[in-house]
Amino acid sequence: MGGCCKSCITRIPYATLIATVMCLIGVAVFCGTMFRGTSLAIVMLDQVFHLRLPWIEAVQIIFVVIGASMAALGLMILFVGFLATGATRHKVYRAWGSRVGGRISCAVFMAISYVLNIAWILILCFLSIVTFVFTVFWNMCANPNVQTHRDCIDLTQFYFMFPDGVKQEDMRICEPAKVKAFCKDGVEKCEIMFILATVSCLLIILSFVHYLMCLAANYAHIRDHEKFQELQEIQNLTEMEYSAASKDRF
Repeated sequence: MGGCCKSCITRIPYATLIATVMCLIGVAVFCGTMFRGTSLAIVMLDQVFHLRLPWIEAVQIIFVVIGASMAALGLMILFVGFLATGATRHKVYRAWGSRVGGRISCAVFMAISYVLNIAWILILCFLSIVTFVFTVFWNMCANPNVQTHRDCIDLTQFYFMFPDGVKQEDMRICEPAKVKAFCKDGVEKCEIMFILATVSCLLIILSFVHYLMCLAANYAHIRDHEKFQELQEIQNLTEMEYSAASKDRF
């Protein structure tokens, strides 16, 4: 029983498993927070500025697709890690064709991980800008004069962020109902969602760095296993020749 458990433990790719857990958690938090954040932003824009952006709903669908795709990719990389770990590697990559296929699969996943890592870095940069903007809005809402409705929230300095159809007077939020819809119901909740999305994006990037290291190690293990297999075959041939020569001698 102990030997069976030890054999199973040695076949688990712990580094790839940790990277997969990090990736799945990060993607789940990212998709959930971004879906919720964009939903709150849609309601806030409609109630305060009377803006309706239909493309945001398409972005929400993209978040769902991203979550499913990243989960599938993480599980496939984990499967490759299981094949290239411990005694499983000696059984699976025994033939020359399987070794070539294993090295090609590791190289393909390394290329995909590298490209996706760059894409998530760009997403992180975009989220950092969005989080910074909402942090500025949050500080504007935290002004005591705004909270007591003595001053308006003036967003005219951010005119470049609004579509051309928005008037200058609409960028000044003075009505208590609109101030509440902008600050309490919109900016405050969106800010929390975007902060969590930024943190989850960092976690995803870190998981891809782990994936790249694990795939590179698996590639090296498969390549070294090919050399070890060749050396073992040479040793077997040598032993066979030695035994045959011994029989001829006697």
